[in-house]
Amino acid sequence: MNGPRSNGVNGQSHASPKVNGHANSTAASRDQQDAQDSSENDLPSTSSRMPRPIHGRKESNPLAPPFIVSAPGKTIVYGEHAVVHGKAAIAAAISLRSYLLCTTLSKSKRTLSLRFPDIGLDHTWHIPDLPWAAFKHSSRRKKYYDLVTTLDQELVDAMQPHIATVSPKAKTQVQQRHQQAASAFLYLFMSLGSESSSSCTYALRSTVPVGVGLGSSASICVCISTALLLQCRALAGPHPDQMSKEAEDQLERINRWAFVGELLIHGNPSGVDNTVATNGHAVLFQRHDYKKPPAVEILRNFPELPLLLIDTCQAKSTAAEVAKVGHLKTAHPAVTGYVFDAIDSITRSAHDIVTGDDPGSEESIAHFGELMSVNHGLLISLGVSHPRLERLRYLVNESGVGWTKLTGAGGGGCAITLLKPSQPSPTHTNADGSHGSALQELERQLKSEGFAKYETTLGGDGVGVLYPAVINGKEIDQDMFLDVEGREGVEELVGGKRDRDAWTYWRP
Repeated sequence: MNGPRSNGVNGQSHASPKVNGHANSTAASRDQQDAQDSSENDLPSTSSRMPRPIHGRKESNPLAPPFIVSAPGKTIVYGEHAVVHGKAAIAAAISLRSYLLCTTLSKSKRTLSLRFPDIGLDHTWHIPDLPWAAFKHSSRRKKYYDLVTTLDQELVDAMQPHIATVSPKAKTQVQQRHQQAASAFLYLFMSLGSESSSSCTYALRSTVPVGVGLGSSASICVCISTALLLQCRALAGPHPDQMSKEAEDQLERINRWAFVGELLIHGNPSGVDNTVATNGHAVLFQRHDYKKPPAVEILRNFPELPLLLIDTCQAKSTAAEVAKVGHLKTAHPAVTGYVFDAIDSITRSAHDIVTGDDPGSEESIAHFGELMSVNHGLLISLGVSHPRLERLRYLVNESGVGWTKLTGAGGGGCAITLLKPSQPSPTHTNADGSHGSALQELERQLKSEGFAKYETTLGGDGVGVLYPAVINGKEIDQDMFLDVEGREGVEELVGGKRDRDAWTYWRP
């Protein structure tokens, strides 16, 4: 197989500037005026499936209805560590997602609020007080369809007085997290909006665990990018009859601006996390030169598979694990080279299945699982496992429910278990004499030994929109959204399981 083609990470493919699927006749004038900025009652329709609900508002003061944007987290399925040394890896979307509720306020408010209760962030800016002069300067003003791969430091500096006021009394680590999130949001808002942008509250809930390598920040950046592009009318759809090329262009636009948000948070992101969160399914990626973006192939035929994501609850350091493998390579270059080559072969074998005739067959799933087991063994040889990870693998192997490997840097952190295809489940007799399936017994053991388990799926949809924010005929308001408790509560409220037709997705 030839190396993966570059088709989207960091916004490297060049989509023509379009709005609602047509050439943008106003783009040339946007240097002088933000003709595409959001109005109070004019967002692009995402679907004709549902009439606009009655909100009880006066006709003389119409507001855009609340809407929600959602994007998935990600996990590395094959290729950890080898990818750092120029080999290929596959990352896939998981069904743990972030959700951003956008609520337009009356014109008199002139405020911009972030409410992210899961991390304790609650901040409001006064829109006219923001540093618009810097962002609107003709030499710096970006179009929504521009390719942006670096930050403008003068614009970053212009934001700092407005970022410094975010969570000033919080502990250092918490304050840093809050200010990074605020910086990513504000840079995108000021790049895509204007002084006349509608007042709005952006409330975020996420079911993606933070800080364990599951792409939580990229998931959030994709939500922010999509919401702001919708509000400035720079996206068409998603809708069921959307042409494939148009949907692909819309996703590319979202991905470009999400990458800008990741630049604010991580400094030098690979762009892979935001590409998975935008497109969903899976990507094959490879980086030969760290001065250039990785080559990425989006694997839209990656099957949606049942997965257990298990957190060992063991703290780990990505930098320390990467350095450990680097030292091993220096000491034993030939041996580690063979290990990297073997991991690369596993990744490419998985790619061949995904691009084959029937990637979702039981035979293919078994092949995926066996490759995961071998990949984990090779990672053990690189010294990046941990006793907690090995205990976890022992429990899964004893249960017979699936195949397990570490995901990410290792040294603790998370593991993924691909569940075996449907089959009669063997039963176990518990200590109290009751009977349960092998999976139920495994879940009991995991809980008793302090592992955190998330039932999810691998390879599902990317960014989606719930417009308006209505499920089963009931509008989801801000209080309802912010007050619901826990990951399960968030999914039950907005995840769409009760109304699968409510959410729409860009599907090229």
